[in-house]
Amino acid sequence: MYLSDTIVNHLREVAAEPDLSGTGYELIRRIGQGGMGAVYLARDVDLDREVAIKVSLLPAGSPADVIASSGGALAERLKREAKFIARLEHPGIVPVHDAGMLSDGRVFYVMKLVRGERFDDWAPTRELRERLRLFRRVCEAVAFAHAHEVLHLDLKPENVMVGAFGEALVMDWGLARLVSETSGGGVEGTPAYMAPEQMRGEQPTSRTDVYGLGAILYALLSGEPPGKTPAPLRRDVVPAPVISICAKAMQANAADRYASASELGDDVARFLEQEPVHAHPETVLEKLHRFAARNSVVLTLVGVYLLVRLLLILLP
Repeated sequence: MYLSDTIVNHLREVAAEPDLSGTGYELIRRIGQGGMGAVYLARDVDLDREVAIKVSLLPAGSPADVIASSGGALAERLKREAKFIARLEHPGIVPVHDAGMLSDGRVFYVMKLVRGERFDDWAPTRELRERLRLFRRVCEAVAFAHAHEVLHLDLKPENVMVGAFGEALVMDWGLARLVSETSGGGVEGTPAYMAPEQMRGEQPTSRTDVYGLGAILYALLSGEPPGKTPAPLRRDVVPAPVISICAKAMQANAADRYASASELGDDVARFLEQEPVHAHPETVLEKLHRFAARNSVVLTLVGVYLLVRLLLILLP
């Protein structure tokens, strides 16, 4: 009997669906899949709430083969990801509620269900300052992870969710590792957003994530991923200080970048508050323009006062 590709793919998906019996969760449907695992919408039976469950992928073969095959490695990586997220209790990082193992040998962990949009889907309809304010919150979440010795190493707009109330949530910590880990560990990540040292398989640092944040900022400003040789940002569209912030974060030499995600976020805050940006040497005209923008109300009042005085002098 002939089976179409659609039917075959559907059967594969059904066969791969996790059996959650005995876990306290009820499967609803699959909502996404990555390199290490699939994410499912489920219901927490005891608390009567919807949650997201990430389950390690199941290779072909019987459950007995899974532990000894590549599935075992995927399961270990998923456990590692869950442990990293569990130690990062921050409003910008999705919390882990539970973890365990299914009867077929697959590892799973349960996390808060995020309702919202991906950063790259949300950003195009927002004005620049709103995008920058949310980007700053992403920097804060990454800085918090760094303070707890965790590197993300796969920062990109697709891995940031914007919640229903405008919160920024950094997702997918599957490539995360501790700062103290000494080996390079091979080349993993998303090429268009990877720092040069990451592409070379060298040991990453917090400045590797700074590059990833800069690459996210570039994509938010240009609408395109930066790639290996990003095109210059348009100065008629993007303010010069913001271009300088992005350029500093994405320097090829790690030592020339911001020293931390906090420093990057602070420079963004300076721009938003109309203060001098450390990454951007201002011209005299730019200083005057910034002063005028920051003191527009005072300058308007002074101008009105002078105009009234002039009219009183000129009029009989």
